[in-house]
Amino acid sequence: MTEPHAMIELRAVSKTFVHDGRDVDVLRGIDLDVARGEMVTIVGPSGAGKSTLLHITGTLDLPTGGVVRHDGEDVTRLSSRRLAAFRNRHIGFVFQFHHLLPEFTAIENVMMPGLIQRSRRAPLRARAERLLDEVGLGHRLTHRPSELSGGEQQRVALARALVMEPPLLLADEPTGNLDSAASEAIHQLFFDLNAAHGTTFFIVTHSRELARRMPRVLSMRDGRIERDEAGSAYHERASFPGRSRPSEPPSEGATRL
Repeated sequence: MTEPHAMIELRAVSKTFVHDGRDVDVLRGIDLDVARGEMVTIVGPSGAGKSTLLHITGTLDLPTGGVVRHDGEDVTRLSSRRLAAFRNRHIGFVFQFHHLLPEFTAIENVMMPGLIQRSRRAPLRARAERLLDEVGLGHRLTHRPSELSGGEQQRVALARALVMEPPLLLADEPTGNLDSAASEAIHQLFFDLNAAHGTTFFIVTHSRELARRMPRVLSMRDGRIERDEAGSAYHERASFPGRSRPSEPPSEGATRL
């Protein structure tokens, strides 16, 4: 009997940029499987390739070499139009900066992806209201971004990323601009939403606390995945600014939980 595909499969994924006439290798042969419903975080020093890996996984960028599959489909072979349609249906994004539209209310911002796709307005609004309630903003539906705190704005961005019910959510330093209390609240929301909806989370972070709590941590350095381990194990061994990290060779083959 054939084993089911992982939700995300990366095979020999590389990415090279040209800078000042020189090739810069940002990703170097990444092999990775992520199962449906997993919560995975990527950590590592600046320049390790974390955001590039996230963007390629989310089809915001294409690899120089290798294959990216979502549910068994090689998305690197899709046309730009089909790729955009796939991304809109299957992937939600949350970034360090929330990018809310200042002239619209919280619920209008959450509804925006569906409005762009001309979804039916009544069920779209119902989903947006439910999500805003889930993230603790059911009483802020008609507030504009300028009337919300930084943490509240990021909650709106999270609800917006989920309004089209994507099976995968990618987040790049989603709490990088928040204080510790707001960050902790957003981190807890990730776990609550994963439990409630089965959404797969793939998160780039510098937060030691989030890395400690995550079920799976990928440690990157120099465009490679050095380690693939449970969050508690990472917390015990991790190095952060001012501390040294033991050297280990990169894993061979596809990294798995």
